[in-house]
Amino acid sequence: MKTISTQSKNTTQNTKEYIINTARSFFSKHDYVNVSMSDIARELNITKAALYYHFTSKAEIYKKVLEDVFNDLNLVINKVPSKIMADQKLSHLIKNYLDFGIKEKNLIKAFMFKVSSHDYRLVNQIIELRKQVITLIEPTIKNVLVSNKKYKKFNSRLLTSLLTSMMDGLLLEYSFCNKKINSTKISNQITTILLQ
Repeated sequence: MKTISTQSKNTTQNTKEYIINTARSFFSKHDYVNVSMSDIARELNITKAALYYHFTSKAEIYKKVLEDVFNDLNLVINKVPSKIMADQKLSHLIKNYLDFGIKEKNLIKAFMFKVSSHDYRLVNQIIELRKQVITLIEPTIKNVLVSNKKYKKFNSRLLTSLLTSMMDGLLLEYSFCNKKINSTKISNQITTILLQ
Protein backbone atom coordinates (compact mmCIF):
# COMPACT_ATOMS: atom_id res chain seq x y z
CA MET A 1 0.00 0.00 0.00
CA LYS A 2 2.85 2.41 0.69
CA THR A 3 4.08 2.00 -2.88
CA ILE A 4 0.72 3.04 -4.31
CA SER A 5 0.57 6.01 -1.95
CA THR A 6 4.12 7.07 -2.86
CA GLN A 7 3.41 6.67 -6.57
CA SER A 8 0.25 8.72 -6.19
CA LYS A 9 2.16 11.51 -4.40
CA ASN A 10 4.88 11.46 -7.07
CA THR A 11 2.30 11.61 -9.85
CA THR A 12 0.51 14.51 -8.14
CA GLN A 13 3.82 16.32 -7.62
CA ASN A 14 4.86 15.76 -11.26
CA THR A 15 1.47 17.01 -12.43
CA LYS A 16 1.79 20.14 -10.27
CA GLU A 17 5.28 20.78 -11.64
CA TYR A 18 3.99 20.35 -15.18
CA ILE A 19 1.17 22.81 -14.48
CA ILE A 20 3.60 25.33 -12.97
CA ASN A 21 6.05 25.02 -15.87
CA THR A 22 3.30 25.41 -18.45
CA ALA A 23 1.73 28.31 -16.56
CA ARG A 24 5.14 29.97 -16.27
CA SER A 25 5.58 29.81 -20.02
CA PHE A 26 2.04 31.12 -20.50
CA PHE A 27 2.57 33.99 -18.02
CA SER A 28 5.81 34.85 -19.84
CA LYS A 29 3.75 35.51 -22.95
CA HIS A 30 0.74 37.16 -21.28
CA ASP A 31 0.28 39.46 -18.30
CA TYR A 32 -1.19 38.05 -15.09
CA VAL A 33 -4.35 40.13 -15.30
CA ASN A 34 -5.14 38.89 -18.82
CA VAL A 35 -4.87 35.19 -17.94
CA SER A 36 -7.72 33.11 -16.51
CA MET A 37 -7.88 29.61 -15.08
CA SER A 38 -9.71 28.65 -18.28
CA ASP A 39 -6.77 29.93 -20.34
CA ILE A 40 -4.31 27.90 -18.27
CA ALA A 41 -6.47 24.77 -18.48
CA ARG A 42 -6.79 25.21 -22.24
CA GLU A 43 -3.02 25.65 -22.55
CA LEU A 44 -2.54 22.44 -20.54
CA ASN A 45 -5.23 20.67 -22.58
CA ILE A 46 -7.11 19.69 -19.42
CA THR A 47 -10.46 20.63 -17.93
CA LYS A 48 -10.78 23.56 -15.58
CA ALA A 49 -12.01 21.11 -12.92
CA ALA A 50 -8.78 19.10 -13.27
CA LEU A 51 -6.79 22.30 -12.82
CA TYR A 52 -8.80 23.23 -9.72
CA TYR A 53 -8.07 19.77 -8.32
CA HIS A 54 -4.40 20.77 -8.04
CA PHE A 55 -4.65 24.53 -7.42
CA THR A 56 -7.39 26.58 -5.79
CA SER A 57 -6.83 29.74 -7.84
CA LYS A 58 -4.83 31.56 -10.47
CA ALA A 59 -3.12 33.47 -7.67
CA GLU A 60 -1.92 30.21 -6.09
CA ILE A 61 -0.45 29.09 -9.43
CA TYR A 62 1.14 32.50 -9.96
CA LYS A 63 2.70 32.46 -6.49
CA LYS A 64 4.33 29.12 -7.31
CA VAL A 65 5.49 30.49 -10.67
CA LEU A 66 7.01 33.54 -8.97
CA GLU A 67 8.80 31.30 -6.46
CA ASP A 68 10.28 29.29 -9.34
CA VAL A 69 11.29 32.48 -11.15
CA PHE A 70 12.96 33.79 -8.02
CA ASN A 71 14.82 30.51 -7.50
CA ASP A 72 16.06 30.65 -11.10
CA LEU A 73 17.03 34.32 -10.70
CA ASN A 74 18.90 33.38 -7.54
CA LEU A 75 20.92 30.83 -9.56
CA VAL A 76 21.58 33.41 -12.29
CA ILE A 77 22.77 36.04 -9.81
CA ASN A 78 25.02 33.53 -8.04
CA LYS A 79 26.40 32.30 -11.38
CA VAL A 80 28.94 35.15 -11.38
CA PRO A 81 32.51 33.79 -11.32
CA SER A 82 34.09 34.22 -7.90
CA LYS A 83 37.74 34.70 -8.87
CA ILE A 84 37.42 37.95 -10.82
CA MET A 85 37.71 41.64 -9.90
CA ALA A 86 34.78 43.36 -8.20
CA ASP A 87 33.94 45.51 -11.24
CA GLN A 88 33.91 42.41 -13.48
CA LYS A 89 31.61 40.64 -11.00
CA LEU A 90 29.25 43.60 -11.13
CA SER A 91 29.29 43.60 -14.94
CA HIS A 92 28.57 39.84 -15.03
CA LEU A 93 25.75 40.22 -12.52
CA ILE A 94 24.12 43.02 -14.53
CA LYS A 95 24.44 41.05 -17.78
CA ASN A 96 22.99 37.90 -16.18
CA TYR A 97 20.10 39.87 -14.66
CA LEU A 98 19.29 41.55 -17.98
CA ASP A 99 19.49 38.27 -19.91
CA PHE A 100 17.17 36.65 -17.38
CA GLY A 101 14.80 39.61 -17.54
CA ILE A 102 14.67 39.42 -21.33
CA LYS A 103 13.74 35.74 -21.16
CA GLU A 104 11.13 36.27 -18.42
CA LYS A 105 9.96 39.75 -19.42
CA ASN A 106 6.32 39.52 -18.32
CA LEU A 107 7.22 37.80 -15.07
CA ILE A 108 9.85 40.43 -14.32
CA LYS A 109 7.17 43.08 -14.95
CA ALA A 110 5.23 41.51 -12.09
CA PHE A 111 8.09 42.35 -9.76
CA MET A 112 7.71 46.00 -10.79
CA PHE A 113 3.94 46.44 -10.81
CA LYS A 114 1.12 45.54 -8.52
CA VAL A 115 -0.68 42.55 -9.95
CA SER A 116 -4.01 43.36 -8.41
CA SER A 117 -4.67 45.66 -5.52
CA HIS A 118 -7.32 43.20 -4.32
CA ASP A 119 -4.93 40.28 -3.90
CA TYR A 120 -2.80 41.52 -1.03
CA ARG A 121 -1.07 38.16 -0.51
CA LEU A 122 0.19 38.17 -4.07
CA VAL A 123 1.26 41.81 -3.88
CA ASN A 124 3.03 41.12 -0.59
CA GLN A 125 4.80 38.13 -2.10
CA ILE A 126 6.04 40.25 -5.00
CA ILE A 127 7.26 42.90 -2.56
CA GLU A 128 9.04 40.23 -0.51
CA LEU A 129 10.65 38.70 -3.60
CA ARG A 130 11.86 42.18 -4.66
CA LYS A 131 13.51 42.56 -1.26
CA GLN A 132 15.14 39.16 -1.67
CA VAL A 133 16.47 40.13 -5.12
CA ILE A 134 18.06 43.23 -3.59
CA THR A 135 19.51 41.09 -0.80
CA LEU A 136 21.04 38.75 -3.41
CA ILE A 137 22.64 41.59 -5.36
CA GLU A 138 23.85 43.66 -2.40
CA PRO A 139 26.97 41.58 -1.56
CA THR A 140 28.36 42.27 -5.04
CA ILE A 141 27.68 45.98 -4.58
CA LYS A 142 29.36 45.92 -1.14
CA ASN A 143 32.36 44.20 -2.70
CA VAL A 144 32.59 46.94 -5.35
CA LEU A 145 32.30 49.67 -2.71
CA VAL A 146 34.96 48.12 -0.48
CA SER A 147 37.35 47.69 -3.41
CA ASN A 148 37.11 51.38 -4.34
CA LYS A 149 38.20 53.82 -1.62
CA LYS A 150 36.11 56.75 -2.83
CA TYR A 151 32.88 54.71 -2.52
CA LYS A 152 33.41 53.18 0.93
CA LYS A 153 30.95 55.59 2.59
CA PHE A 154 28.11 54.88 0.14
CA ASN A 155 25.05 53.02 1.36
CA SER A 156 25.19 49.61 -0.37
CA ARG A 157 21.47 48.94 0.11
CA LEU A 158 20.53 52.23 -1.55
CA LEU A 159 22.95 51.68 -4.42
CA THR A 160 21.62 48.14 -4.89
CA SER A 161 18.03 49.45 -5.01
CA LEU A 162 19.06 52.08 -7.55
CA LEU A 163 20.86 49.51 -9.71
CA THR A 164 17.97 47.06 -9.59
CA SER A 165 15.50 49.81 -10.46
CA MET A 166 17.72 50.92 -13.34
CA MET A 167 17.93 47.39 -14.74
CA ASP A 168 14.19 46.84 -14.31
CA GLY A 169 13.49 50.17 -16.01
CA LEU A 170 15.64 49.16 -18.98
CA LEU A 171 13.90 45.79 -19.22
CA LEU A 172 10.52 47.48 -19.06
CA GLU A 173 11.41 50.07 -21.70
CA TYR A 174 12.82 47.48 -24.07
CA SER A 175 9.84 45.20 -23.46
CA PHE A 176 7.27 47.92 -24.21
CA CYS A 177 9.18 49.10 -27.28
CA ASN A 178 9.82 45.51 -28.35
CA LYS A 179 13.53 46.27 -28.80
CA LYS A 180 16.45 43.91 -28.44
CA ILE A 181 18.91 44.44 -25.60
CA ASN A 182 22.65 44.14 -25.99
CA SER A 183 23.16 43.00 -22.39
CA THR A 184 26.96 42.89 -22.64
CA LYS A 185 27.23 46.46 -23.89
CA ILE A 186 24.68 47.77 -21.39
CA SER A 187 26.26 45.95 -18.43
CA ASN A 188 29.67 47.40 -19.32
CA GLN A 189 28.19 50.89 -19.62
CA ILE A 190 26.32 50.67 -16.31
CA THR A 191 29.44 49.34 -14.56
CA THR A 192 31.53 52.18 -16.01
CA ILE A 193 28.97 54.78 -14.90
CA LEU A 194 28.72 53.34 -11.39
CA LEU A 195 32.49 53.16 -10.93
CA GLN A 196 33.43 56.63 -12.25
